[in-house]
Amino acid sequence: MMRSTPQVLLLFLDGVGIGSQNPKKNPFFAFRLTSLYSLLNGHIPHLRDAHYSSSKVSLVPLNVTLGVSGLPQSGTGQTSLLTGINASRLIGKHFGPYPFSALRPIIKEQNIYRNLQSLRKTVFYANAFPRQFFEHITSKQNRMSAITMAWLMSGFELNHSTTLAEGKAVSADITNERWNKLGYPDMPVISPQTAGERLVRLAEQYDFVLFEYYVTDHAGHSQSMEEAYKVLTTFDEMLEGILSNLDRNSMLLIITSDHGNLEDLSTKSHTRNPVPLLVVGSKHKNITGKAKNLTHVAPAILNVFQ
Repeated sequence: MMRSTPQVLLLFLDGVGIGSQNPKKNPFFAFRLTSLYSLLNGHIPHLRDAHYSSSKVSLVPLNVTLGVSGLPQSGTGQTSLLTGINASRLIGKHFGPYPFSALRPIIKEQNIYRNLQSLRKTVFYANAFPRQFFEHITSKQNRMSAITMAWLMSGFELNHSTTLAEGKAVSADITNERWNKLGYPDMPVISPQTAGERLVRLAEQYDFVLFEYYVTDHAGHSQSMEEAYKVLTTFDEMLEGILSNLDRNSMLLIITSDHGNLEDLSTKSHTRNPVPLLVVGSKHKNITGKAKNLTHVAPAILNVFQ
């Protein structure tokens, strides 16, 4: 029996905007990302042409400034993305990396996990965390991303090392390579393609799955083309694993971000550039069709489930 609504896999890439075509500062034009290049038929978005559309793929730019001066930040950007509420305008500024205190009640009550639950949909946050992270949030409960905070505030538990080792979650570094240095010598290292396959398998078990890849923002702050190459090629190989297993008739793959950074390595700070909203699947235009800024993503996702 065919599902009336798609299963949604959302890949959140922290700090990835749409920049210029200058390969000296924009890693998306410094080297070829094979899977992304193939998916977009060779059209990598840039500031002069940030749109793409085909039968089952569409890409639009999202405004991240939200009518507020200053540089966009993760705390307000992710809150806007998760809730559909203009968090920056609400508090009168961009704020991050963690959510501003006044935003926490909104994150708790109006995040996409909770809203999907109210529609009787199943949700899953695919990231797994080492014990150091659990120790960190125990001592500093407010120092976590809005995405993680929303999950915990919705009454769910985070995935840990055992879940990851069993293949039921994905590491923030995609391959598990960093876990050895964190005190997990037996954690199996996997290929990015395997991580992508795993995310599709998880998406088949739930209505909505979110995976957060925050190392892209770290690479942008490093201003290192070498680091950018590493994190983007790892992501691109994971994307290969996803696309090779994704049922484009029954599933939606959504890729987006909260603010610009990695697309302009000439600066150490965030940018005011738009971010991409890339959607793959038969109902892709249900997500991208009217999306203009960060606040339009969550409502569009909710609409495809109604």
